[in-house]
Amino acid sequence: MADRGVDLSALPKEVRDQLAELDLELSEGDITQKGYEKKRAKLLASYIPQLPKAELSLPDVQPSPSHSANPSPSPEAPGPSTSSASRHHRAHRSGGARDERYRSDIHTEAVQAALAKHREEKMALPMPTKRRSYFVQSPIDNCTPPDTSSASEDEGSLRRKAALSAVLAQTLQSPDYWINRSVQSSSTSSSASSTLSHGEPKTQPQPQPQPQLQPGASVLADVLAHTRIENSVPPDVTSSTPQERGSRVDLPPAVRGMSRGQSRSSMLDTADGKRKGVPVSSRVSTKIQQLLNTLKRPKRPPLSEYFLDDSEEIVEVPRPDPNTPKPEGRQIIPVKGEPLGVVSNWPPALQAALARWGATQAKSPALTALDITGKPLYTLTYGKLWSRSLKLAYTLLNKLGTKTEPVLQTGDRVALVYPNSDPGMFWVAFYGCLLAEVIPVPIEVPLSRQDAGSQQIGFLLGSCGVSLALTSEVCLKGLPKTQNGEIVQFKGWPRMKWVVTDTKYLTKPSKDWQPHIPTANTDTAYIEYKASKEGTVMGVAVSKIAMLTHCQALTQACNYCEGETLVNVLDCKKDMGLWHGVLTSVMNRIHTITVPYAVMKACPMSWVQRVHIHKARVALVKCRDLHWAMMAHKDQKDINLSSIRMLIVADGANPWSVSSCDAFLNVFQSHGLRPEVICPCATSPEALTVAIRRPGARGAPLPARAILSMGGLSHGVIRVNTEDKNSALTVQDVGHIMPGALMCIVKPDGPPQLCKTDEIGEIVINSRAGGTMYYGLPGVTKNTFEVIPVNQAGAPIGEIPFARTGLLGFVGPGSLVFVVGKIEGLLMVSGRRHNADDLVATALAVEPVKTVYRGRIAVFSVTVFYDERIVIVAEQRPDASEEDSFQWMSRVLQAIDGIHQVGLYCLALVQANTLPKTPLGGIHICETKQSFLDGNLHPCNILMCPHTCVTNMPKPRQKQPVDVGPASMLVGNLVAGKRIAQAMGRELGVVEDQDLIRKLCMWPIMMVRL
Repeated sequence: MADRGVDLSALPKEVRDQLAELDLELSEGDITQKGYEKKRAKLLASYIPQLPKAELSLPDVQPSPSHSANPSPSPEAPGPSTSSASRHHRAHRSGGARDERYRSDIHTEAVQAALAKHREEKMALPMPTKRRSYFVQSPIDNCTPPDTSSASEDEGSLRRKAALSAVLAQTLQSPDYWINRSVQSSSTSSSASSTLSHGEPKTQPQPQPQPQLQPGASVLADVLAHTRIENSVPPDVTSSTPQERGSRVDLPPAVRGMSRGQSRSSMLDTADGKRKGVPVSSRVSTKIQQLLNTLKRPKRPPLSEYFLDDSEEIVEVPRPDPNTPKPEGRQIIPVKGEPLGVVSNWPPALQAALARWGATQAKSPALTALDITGKPLYTLTYGKLWSRSLKLAYTLLNKLGTKTEPVLQTGDRVALVYPNSDPGMFWVAFYGCLLAEVIPVPIEVPLSRQDAGSQQIGFLLGSCGVSLALTSEVCLKGLPKTQNGEIVQFKGWPRMKWVVTDTKYLTKPSKDWQPHIPTANTDTAYIEYKASKEGTVMGVAVSKIAMLTHCQALTQACNYCEGETLVNVLDCKKDMGLWHGVLTSVMNRIHTITVPYAVMKACPMSWVQRVHIHKARVALVKCRDLHWAMMAHKDQKDINLSSIRMLIVADGANPWSVSSCDAFLNVFQSHGLRPEVICPCATSPEALTVAIRRPGARGAPLPARAILSMGGLSHGVIRVNTEDKNSALTVQDVGHIMPGALMCIVKPDGPPQLCKTDEIGEIVINSRAGGTMYYGLPGVTKNTFEVIPVNQAGAPIGEIPFARTGLLGFVGPGSLVFVVGKIEGLLMVSGRRHNADDLVATALAVEPVKTVYRGRIAVFSVTVFYDERIVIVAEQRPDASEEDSFQWMSRVLQAIDGIHQVGLYCLALVQANTLPKTPLGGIHICETKQSFLDGNLHPCNILMCPHTCVTNMPKPRQKQPVDVGPASMLVGNLVAGKRIAQAMGRELGVVEDQDLIRKLCMWPIMMVRL
């Protein structure tokens, strides 16, 4: 080149600046190689005769972009100084706020031990970063080495060249040595940057013996470690074929993309005119490269390319760990429950039981409702319940519409819209629908047009064909209305007609009219809604025979007797609150005292007071209610709970419920509460009650608990924790399965193969007392309600269909059922299973009293780069500072990494009361996830950690095998115009949502473009 023998450090500053600008233009692709050489030779032409010739020449040495140091901390990546400062600045802090669902002193000790372990290792904590202007020089820039990623040459690089010229002659005698030296130094110093820029996976460098270096060779190796060598031959920038790797030297990632021919022709020119084996690289503008590739490709790809499915070959597949625990037990045997007894005086249908008690026990109390202060508001007797239900049934069948064109017919679906604070109206509406032989569909009261999950409720109503809604007068007045006084059209809902069911609007039936009460059959009795993991709301249809059989099984398992008193704190429209507090109670003439959610918020001890005053025998609660009562018990000292024979914990399937049960027992055992009366249970919308612990005899030993390893649970196996107590999970049994049921444990993914005895799987149930289908969704029904388990050979174990419960667990000693999680809370990360409730419990154990608002934390996963990544979103206290927030987030990262051995993708804090809520005040997980994906979460503090969880980085570019996969077959058939399947949805009807209309209008245009 023109600058051979030129000492660049001796040039004037103006010339050096012009050379730097010229190098920058070449690096950005704004000038060709030929033009670059011409301009450079023109600048140096006047200085070549004035300088003495050197003994050897060296091509122009420029910094490599892959070997650059971090010039300054950016808002996305804090620099090393920031991490060091955060490690020194964030000292030990603690808090005290906890969520009652996940309260566990043992787990708190485990989290603190894990954090202490991280502190001993002096792990650098992430610090909040501030955005700054690029025009203002940061103090960090003053102490940062020169930016070697730029194509321009600074004074530091020129000084290195001057030092290099003195020792180059003796070093060039052994080129193989300094080639390897430069490769090792560059790959070690730039592992992070080369990984991000070239997609190489992180690898551990192999230790190699290093010979004693001479001073000159050490200087040369240091220079080569921060430089790149220009290529004298321009590469083929339009070549898109994968290049072969060189086999002579273990090249760094920046050089691996070159072909053999290219590496041979692009060598370092030495003084003797020979080329040595140093491969070179050249930078081309990304825009120019994309333009050239676009010009080379045809406008429309050939049809065969649509059949290529190489997504699985793009990323690195992690190698299986040989130390991964695997199940070793024998294949599980189906567990059979106790026989369902036959009682002679059981009614042939639930409506018949109401008719009996309404006629023979008319003054017996059926329901007592409480006001907001916790005092009795009204009492509904069995006589009033029967007469009002009879009036409603007559009105629905004869007073709506005309005789020739009635509005309702037998088998039609009707929505029940009643608040949780008015259980009496709901009871009358539910039994009135049963007597009229229409199918009730209880739903939550919509508070606004943009309620969280309102559109999914509309999907439920549409799939069930609901066009009529029953409600009370008070509830109707509280619904949002238009300017004309009409009820607004809720988002996604079909057209609805509203009917008020207050007594003054009902018609008394004639003396000759009697409702038709048939014997329980397979016809649908009611529909209970259920939300899936993706947020879709579906209706589980329960037949009349299943409803009656379930009441009989609960009566036998819980040993219900006539005239007992039951305190119900649960929602009476679904789940345990409906099955025990509305259906089974009427069958056995039980007096139910309902404590609404609003009363519990105002007076947490109200249900305990009702148990004491009415000498209740049974109570239906959740762990939340146990915790609230335990926190407020100091105000009530004269409480006696000795009358309770069964305290049913509805969410006992949550592994963290054991801590709430133990704490409640320790506080109220002195008030007469016995340990054997605490009865956790496991339920499912598809299978109804799966298992329940029977009340034990006085003084009998309690069932043993299992202390399991979280590491084993993440791999789907059962291992007793014996080593690290910090990663242990204590679970309690949920009793035995229901009478007359048959239970199996199958693998949660893939074919329903039976699990082994030490393997975690999904619980499937065969019982007459369960759901029959997802109403209006036959395709999803087949995959859930018609499961045939198979053995290890793939052969079916029988012809009896089972129903999936969505519960993950195993069968312990004595056929006791243990539940460790749910399918909807399962997070599959890198082939390992993590339970969302476990992560919530770990985050709350960090004591977020100064950061998290009322313990409101949501955990979910998002798909990033072909795998699930964990996201935690919490509400931040209004008075929390940024320093406290980031310190808490940093400690949560450490705790989850130490206990669960998994990294977090994102940890975000939002303003208080901004996350979507469920009707009972909880966090709506599906809506929160959708807001995160849409970018509408608006966090006030966020910590992104993709480097800790994204481990399946792209593979090095290489020739991919041409193969046909299932996804490519689907796309290829669609492009070829073949019809592979057909789906039919319900009619949309009248759509008033302008956004939805716009999307539907754009759909044909999008299909044409595809």
